[in-house]
Amino acid sequence: MILSINPDNPHGRHINQVVDCLRQGGVIIYPTDTTYGIGCDIFNKKGVKKIFQIKQRDSRKPFSFICSDLAEVSNYAQVSNFAFKIMKRHLPGPYTFVLEATKIVPDSLSTKQKTVGVRIPENKICQEIVRELGHPLVTTSANISGEETPQDPQEIHDLMGRMVDMVVDGGISLGEASSVISLVDDEIEVLREGSGDISWIEQGS
Repeated sequence: MILSINPDNPHGRHINQVVDCLRQGGVIIYPTDTTYGIGCDIFNKKGVKKIFQIKQRDSRKPFSFICSDLAEVSNYAQVSNFAFKIMKRHLPGPYTFVLEATKIVPDSLSTKQKTVGVRIPENKICQEIVRELGHPLVTTSANISGEETPQDPQEIHDLMGRMVDMVVDGGISLGEASSVISLVDDEIEVLREGSGDISWIEQGS
């Protein structure tokens, strides 16, 4: 099914519909501030496995996840003072920050090096979904690995709607993935340049 939600003023009843789907083990496609994402509750093992299958992605390449705020991030990642200052300055925003994982993170979502990618998108719909769910939400672009991610949710629904339990229509997306920045060991490393401006890194801020 496809569910349209106002991106500027998400209705609580609609958010609850999405969260009910997630709590029942559902996999959804939803808007972020970059591309549309495929996700489920990070503790939904079957859902995470299904997303790997949908994406046709190597299970050795774990997905990132969305948190509601920095306080929640600190439950799932080791956030040093250095990392906190950077993330506070640039989140919510189109960035994925890579940090050391805490023990609570499921193995399927952390690398062999025990790192995780975390996001706090500047998108009211996914912010409200994660806040109401009470757990982080798996995030990976709504496409088959290596292919383009459509910007139009209706096109995404036509291509992938049968593979998931719900498509959340929040309008046309930017169509460009987030910038991925590692903050492991308090060192900044750009792993992928995407929609997030990274000029601040060269400027030392």
